[in-house]
Amino acid sequence: MRRFRGQRGEGNLGCVVGLIVLIVAGFIAYKMIPVKIKAAELRGEVVDEAKQAGMRSDVQIRDTILATAQRVGLPVTEENIQIRRGGNQISVDVQYVVPLKFPGYLHQWKFHHRAENPIF
Repeated sequence: MRRFRGQRGEGNLGCVVGLIVLIVAGFIAYKMIPVKIKAAELRGEVVDEAKQAGMRSDVQIRDTILATAQRVGLPVTEENIQIRRGGNQISVDVQYVVPLKFPGYLHQWKFHHRAENPIF
C-alpha cells in the first residue's frame, strides 16, 4: 500500500471559490433571464405590428405595443415608441431601460427593438 506524504486533502479553497462563482452566476442569471424573455416577447410584438402596418394606424400600433409592455411588466411609455412611415415603408422603434438591482450595484439594461417592413 502506498502512502503519499504531505497530501492530506487540504485543497478545499478551489472548491469554495468555484462554488461562490457558481452561486454568483446563478444569481445574475436569475435576475437577467426573465427580463430577456419579456424583452423577446415585446420584440416579437413590435415585428408583428410592423408587418400589419398596412391595416393598422399608428395609434393602434402604439396602443398594442404599450399593452404588451404593460402585460409583461416592461417600463415602456408612449415616448419610448417611434413610428415612421415613408413612401411604402414603416419603421417601428422601441427604446427603454430596465433597471436591475444587484447587491451594491444598479445596472441599467438598455433595449432597442427596431422593425422595418414594406407597407402593402
